[in-house]
Amino acid sequence: MGDSRAHWLSIRTKLDEFDVRLGRATAQGYVHDPRAICFIASRYKFVSKMLADVDIALEVGCGDAFGGAIVAQTVKRLICTDIDPETLEANRDRCRFFSNMQFAFHDFREAPYPERVRAIYLVDVIEHIFASEEPRFMRNLVGTLNADGFILIGTPNDTAQQYASIHSREGHVNTKTHAALRQLGAVYFRNVFMFSMNDEVVHTGFGPMAHYLWMLGVGPREAG
Repeated sequence: MGDSRAHWLSIRTKLDEFDVRLGRATAQGYVHDPRAICFIASRYKFVSKMLADVDIALEVGCGDAFGGAIVAQTVKRLICTDIDPETLEANRDRCRFFSNMQFAFHDFREAPYPERVRAIYLVDVIEHIFASEEPRFMRNLVGTLNADGFILIGTPNDTAQQYASIHSREGHVNTKTHAALRQLGAVYFRNVFMFSMNDEVVHTGFGPMAHYLWMLGVGPREAG
């Protein structure tokens, strides 16, 4: 007769042991709203699928890099940028297990990144950029892409802000509707594809009823 407990314990001893810690922002979410971690992970999973096999990808506003590891699983090299030096330094230590991830301070409101890349993505970033800063910010993103590059922007739907927390609404200074996000993409890219998201599900359903929006811009108009 088999002993299932002994069998499992023998398997457990063969697992590698890693000292993995959550970053400050993700840890706060895990404690106060664990389900939100599922939504965040799903957003990054979508990015990882859309960017699969890209040689050089760049994340704008990586935060504590919780989602970066998910994208790093499918791209050859991932440059994670942010404007918070303290968080970037913590990321370098905490994400040392992921050899194809690198971290760099860069402010896209000021200039393009010094290296051209094939793909750029932003998850929960554009809504934190003031409208007056947006044109230069977007031009610098486009100026970082190769001529055949593309961008993926994810942001909460403006129509869903009535359900957001007080903390979220305070930080969201530039939310977009489905139509506004499409319009923004069309200014800087020759081809724009829109997706909607509710919880973990990505779809092409009715934009105003989506909690979260995605804009995929292909063919930068100003790359050179």
